[in-house]
Amino acid sequence: MNGLEQFWALKPVHKAVAAIILIASGAASAQSITMASTTSTEQSGLFSYLLPEFKKASGLDVKVVALGTGQALDTARRGDADVLFVHDQAAEEKFVADGWAVKRYPVMYNDFILVGPKADPAGTKGKDIVEALKKLAASNTEFVSRGDKSGTHAAELRYWKLAGADSAKGSGYKECGCGMGPALNIAASSGAYVLADRGTWLNFKNRADLAILVEGDTRLFNQYGVMVVNPAKHPHVKAQDAQKFVDWVVSPAGQNVIASYKIGGEQLFFPNAGK
Repeated sequence: MNGLEQFWALKPVHKAVAAIILIASGAASAQSITMASTTSTEQSGLFSYLLPEFKKASGLDVKVVALGTGQALDTARRGDADVLFVHDQAAEEKFVADGWAVKRYPVMYNDFILVGPKADPAGTKGKDIVEALKKLAASNTEFVSRGDKSGTHAAELRYWKLAGADSAKGSGYKECGCGMGPALNIAASSGAYVLADRGTWLNFKNRADLAILVEGDTRLFNQYGVMVVNPAKHPHVKAQDAQKFVDWVVSPAGQNVIASYKIGGEQLFFPNAGK
């Protein structure tokens, strides 16, 4: 006897109870959405601060799947997410152009930084990320790359290309295939250099001898965007509830919550929806 036959075989009172349970479980399912996002936003602590405020405003829970941006986009292409919150604008725009989302919304920004040993054996300290990478490649100094097709990894590869070292990064270059937190842990334990987003760095506790060595280069700008997965591609996507999150996070209320998230008095992300 299959599940439907078992249901109709129940006595009327039991059938009513079973129907209530089914309805309740369906309602509970409808009260949450799945967001594919980046390890940097998750590990910075932003979501534990932001999402409870969204739930207060909407009643919706958000289940976060934290991956590199490339993996997050792939997750959405498979229909395993309702909304994306990522930071690789070129890849995001292609995602929209290919029909996987109808619209991309800018939501906030921060910046990338080059982190390394305080003694800075490669002499990278300053504001020029391209010159810093040239020095790392020439000296074969140890550098930890995310190597995970994340937004941070994509930015890092752009900088290596600008440095003319995209195919000759030096013998010290190693890919970990890991998130931002683990990459920082490897750099801390081995005295290596690593490109990081400032948000994760500010929330990172295991700094050991690491320090910020390069910051302030306009090329280190790090923009985040949000997108609802197109229900025309995956009809099961909870597009209406996902749009509620997008509308809230780009609204003055959501933008104010982002701006108010600080660690040690320092703001981690800067809202810029609609700009």
